[in-house]
Amino acid sequence: MQEKVLTPPDGVHLEDIEVGRVVEFGRISVSKQDIITFARAYDPQPMHLDEEAAKASIVGGLCASGFHSCAIMMRMIADGLLKDGWTSLGSPGIDECKWLKPLFPDQVLTGRVICTEKRALASRPEVGLLKVKFEMLNQAGDVIMIWDSNQLLKVRNPGPKVESGGKGERPPPLESVWDGPQGAAPDPTRNFFEDREIGEIYELGSHTFTKDEIIAFAKQFDPQPFHLDEEAGRKSLFGGLCASGWHTAAIWIRQFVAYRQKIEREIREAGAPVARYGPSPGFRNLRWLKPVYPGDTLTFRGRTAAKIDLKSRPDRGILQTDSQARNQRGEIVFNIRGQILAERREPFKP
Repeated sequence: MQEKVLTPPDGVHLEDIEVGRVVEFGRISVSKQDIITFARAYDPQPMHLDEEAAKASIVGGLCASGFHSCAIMMRMIADGLLKDGWTSLGSPGIDECKWLKPLFPDQVLTGRVICTEKRALASRPEVGLLKVKFEMLNQAGDVIMIWDSNQLLKVRNPGPKVESGGKGERPPPLESVWDGPQGAAPDPTRNFFEDREIGEIYELGSHTFTKDEIIAFAKQFDPQPFHLDEEAGRKSLFGGLCASGWHTAAIWIRQFVAYRQKIEREIREAGAPVARYGPSPGFRNLRWLKPVYPGDTLTFRGRTAAKIDLKSRPDRGILQTDSQARNQRGEIVFNIRGQILAERREPFKP
């Protein structure tokens, strides 16, 4: 049963969050058309667009893009927590996201959150950091997605150290995919799991963010003031109107899918067999490192980081790819370790 937590008159600050308390929030349904519309815009894979193609896939039916699920979760957080008084200052990223079950049309979704750690930032004592676990559930009560996430909140009374729970661990430093030894681009005719090599580089193209698209995405999925209003953006930590982090992530998956589909066309033209890819079990180390403002042009690049054999699916392996985006000033603004199931030429034998 959802526990009703009274909102303080000045909003929910770091001091008000109780480590270990479970709070339920949100209720939203997702239609077939919602799924297809998002997929057309950001993740145009057959399992998200075409019912017959989806039936032949591993998931067995038309289902939402994982990043659509994330955008929906963000909307539920905005409506169920942020509008209820959380003094949100944004999020630096997601440590891990797991997509446990497909999100099918007409499912009714709810959310659940528990704080595992909280502390004020040493560099900015007026800003608090929460470590939180978000769960998305369907109407049957099945958990279909989990985030291990980070959330920034205001500190009501900066000064004395505010800290509770956890070990205060910091994420490891990022390794730039633009620096260090550079592998060759993948051979398009060698696209099965066994063929892929650590260090392969993928040039994923560029995208320029406009004010109108930033606001449109935010209105639908992340209606926080600094994504909607220029004046609110100027007064925020970001210093100006900026894109939702989930907007940046959606553009990344669009660029990645477009790259993959281009490779598949080249393979077919060469008369070589095409390996089947997907779905994804989730991602790790998603970092929003700098704001993305109107007019910013992001260039995306990926690099094969790891290959994981699967005893549970001997016909597939997991490919992990580190992807980043940097802006026109050369600053890395986005990082993610993506994961995807890739077909093997021969079944894995432990």
